[in-house]
Amino acid sequence: MARLLTGLSLGYFLVMLDTTIVTVALPALSPSLPAQQWISNGYTLTFAAFLLTAGAWSDRFGARRVFSAGLVSFAVLSGLSALSFSTPSLIALRALLGVAGALLVPSSLSLIAAAYPVPAARAKAMGVWAAVSGTGLVAGPLLGGLLTQAFGWRAIFLVNVPVAAVAFALSRSAPPTPAKPGRTDLTGQVSAVVALSALTYALIESSWGPLLLSAAAAAVFVRSQRRPEAMLPARLFRNRAFPLGLVAGAIVNFGLSGVLFVLSLYFQETRGYPPSLTGLAFLPLTIPTAFNPIFTGRLVARIGPRIPAVSGFSLMSAGTLLQAGSTSAVLSVVALALLGFGVSLAIPSLLTAVVASAPPDLTGVAGGALNAARQTGAALGVAILGALLAGTTTSIALIAAAGLLLVGALVVLFPIRL
Repeated sequence: MARLLTGLSLGYFLVMLDTTIVTVALPALSPSLPAQQWISNGYTLTFAAFLLTAGAWSDRFGARRVFSAGLVSFAVLSGLSALSFSTPSLIALRALLGVAGALLVPSSLSLIAAAYPVPAARAKAMGVWAAVSGTGLVAGPLLGGLLTQAFGWRAIFLVNVPVAAVAFALSRSAPPTPAKPGRTDLTGQVSAVVALSALTYALIESSWGPLLLSAAAAAVFVRSQRRPEAMLPARLFRNRAFPLGLVAGAIVNFGLSGVLFVLSLYFQETRGYPPSLTGLAFLPLTIPTAFNPIFTGRLVARIGPRIPAVSGFSLMSAGTLLQAGSTSAVLSVVALALLGFGVSLAIPSLLTAVVASAPPDLTGVAGGALNAARQTGAALGVAILGALLAGTTTSIALIAAAGLLLVGALVVLFPIRL
């Protein structure tokens, strides 16, 4: 069982690693802020938009089959990204990588749910899964900085290939999950992609036309979810913990990804750090995520997810606010440590709450929905805080993020059964 959990965790580790590994390498990839935002968001957008469909595919075709297909695709596309010859081609390949990454997340959650049917054991397993994958999320800047400075930016994609191979070998012992007949929600999928892409384009390029297109596509998506083949069945929303969990998931990644984007540019362009030192500067954030989610999983199994989730959001907000006023390296260390402990408390708690709120036959869809919400938040965090950074200061962008994270704490504090 430990072998399987390691393989599933490594799959999600790759997904999270690629979310942030380009962050420190962005100045080496392009001098243009909009291009840097698109290189970052090209992956995040498709990842978010296809997670719901990937969750449905996991339930329809079998989680083990979808997970394996995602790993193979991720390895191949990573190799092609390393060979990219232009910014547009890299953005396109990053978008395809996002689709491959989307296949890995809900399928791994479904496989964990199948392998660990007892709720307490499942919570602990998700703590391990979140610890390994969370390390990928925040180790990305460190690894990206070291690889970029030592070997060039192409190395940040090549590193994915051997990790995917190991994950594939370890996950072959996954239990088979029954496939369910059904149809793909093509209308919902297309409208979700258009809505997210147009919204991000409007925020990055400061254009009103795409914003109207995004609103129209979002309306089509909502209407399409009334159909029997909907990606997001209405019965998921009968438990109020589910929609509130989605909102909280969007907020946590808005703060994390947006802050990482802003601080990476701040450390390199204002403080003059080279890529490797920028990566090392994020170590106080990385270290807590390497061990704290395991503790969080045990804590959630004992007292439930609400208190750890509220504590996580509060710590993230405090750390971001402290970083906004930081003028020294010591304060930055404390601020990033608070952010790291907050992330590693909030994310495992939200995962457990959302999956537990879903009917057993919709755990894949629920997992996909939560991660779609999280990655939508990540894309919006990069776009909105990037726009604030371009028009104001680093401190104002960070204060805005801290305020929204405090709202996240209030969301999970709601008097419901989380």
